[in-house]
Amino acid sequence: MRKIIHLDLDAFFCAVEELRDPSLHGRAFAVGGRPEERGVVASCSYAARHFGVRSAMPMARAVKLCPGLLILYSRHDEYSRVSQQVMERLHRLTPLVEQISIDEAFLDVSDLPGDGPDLAHQLQSTIQTELHLPCSLGVASNKLVAKIATDVGKAAARLEPGGQVSYPNAITHVPAGQEEEFLAPLPVESLWGVGPKTAARLAELGVTSIGDLVRYPEYELKRLFGKNGADLSAHARGLDDSPIITSYETKSISQETTFVKDVRDEALLNSTLHELSEGVAQRLKQADLSGSTVKIKVRWSDFTTFTRQHTLAQPTDQVSQIYACAVQLFSKEWTKGRPVRLLGVGVSTLRPAVRQLSLFDDPTGREQRLHSAIDSLQQKFGQHILHRGSTKTP
Repeated sequence: MRKIIHLDLDAFFCAVEELRDPSLHGRAFAVGGRPEERGVVASCSYAARHFGVRSAMPMARAVKLCPGLLILYSRHDEYSRVSQQVMERLHRLTPLVEQISIDEAFLDVSDLPGDGPDLAHQLQSTIQTELHLPCSLGVASNKLVAKIATDVGKAAARLEPGGQVSYPNAITHVPAGQEEEFLAPLPVESLWGVGPKTAARLAELGVTSIGDLVRYPEYELKRLFGKNGADLSAHARGLDDSPIITSYETKSISQETTFVKDVRDEALLNSTLHELSEGVAQRLKQADLSGSTVKIKVRWSDFTTFTRQHTLAQPTDQVSQIYACAVQLFSKEWTKGRPVRLLGVGVSTLRPAVRQLSLFDDPTGREQRLHSAIDSLQQKFGQHILHRGSTKTP
C-alpha cells in the first residue's frame, strides 16, 4: 500500500512577507498588482480571506470586499528562493518528490519506515523550525485523495486569541480503505477533472456530492462523458494509481503581459511583441533550448482571447526570428485602431539547441557575440537596458 503525502505551503507569498515584516501577522493584506492597473490577487492572508478575498480575484474587487486591505507587490525572486529551500527539505526525506507549483508538492514515502502521519508531522516540524513557514499536508494511499485531504484541512483556518485568523497548519490523514467514506460528503468540484461545466452537467443529473457520483451508474457516466466518465467513477471511489513524476520535459516557453489600459497604438504593440520575444529568447538560451513553433496570444478589450501559431523551417532561439514570426501572426488578426488588452509570445516544439555555422552564416561570429553581449547586459540590468535601434519605440 502506497503512502503519499501532499504538501501545500499556507498562503505562501504572505507567509514570506511576514518573515520580512512580522507586524503583518494577523492583518488583512494581499500580495499582487495595483487595483487601478487591473492587478490581481496572487496571495492573500487568512485575515483577508475572512472578508471573501481570494487568490486570482481582481484586486479592485478585493479592495471593495475589504476596504482596509493592505496591498504588497510581489517579490518573485524571493518567493522562488524560499520555495527552493522548502523543496530541498522535501528531498532530504525522499528523492520521490513531484513539485507541481512554487508552493506545492507530492511525496511518495512508501519505502520509508514509520507511518504517513508521523512522517507528515516530521516534515511540517522541519519546515516550521528551519524556515519558519506554515504548511498543510494530506496523507493518503494515492495522490488524488492526499490532495483533497490537504484542501479539507486548509479549509479550517484557526482562530487565535483576540479573534485573529491564522494559518491552518493542518495535517489530514485518510487511512487506506476509508477513501470512499472520506470523499462521499464533499462536493463533486473537489475531484480532479470536474470544472464548472462538468459540475453543472452533473447537477442537472442530480449529482452534487461525490457520494451521489458513486451511486450514479458508471455505464451512464461513460455514455455521457466518454472516457472521462470512467475516470469520474473511479475517482469518486478514491481510486487513483497516478505515479509521482520527479521530472518534466519542458514543452514550451512563453511570456505575456496585460496592459494597464487597452492599447491601440501599433508602434507600442510591436514594441511589446519585441520585448516578449526577447524574454522568450533569453529563457530559451538559459535552458539551452531552441524551438520551431512560434505562438502568439491575444486578448481584445471585450476579453475575447485566441492564439495563433506558425512552425518555422528550423528551430531557433533568436529574438529576430521569433519577433518576425510573432509580428506576422499578429498583423493578420489586428486591424488598425482595435484595442488590445493582453499580448503573449511563446515558442514550443523544443529541442536541445545546436550551434553550428551554415554556409551563409557570419564566419567571424560577430552576430552571435552581439546576441551574447545583449543577453548578458539584459540579465544583469534588466530587459529594458538595451534594444536594437530598429525596434525602439518612437
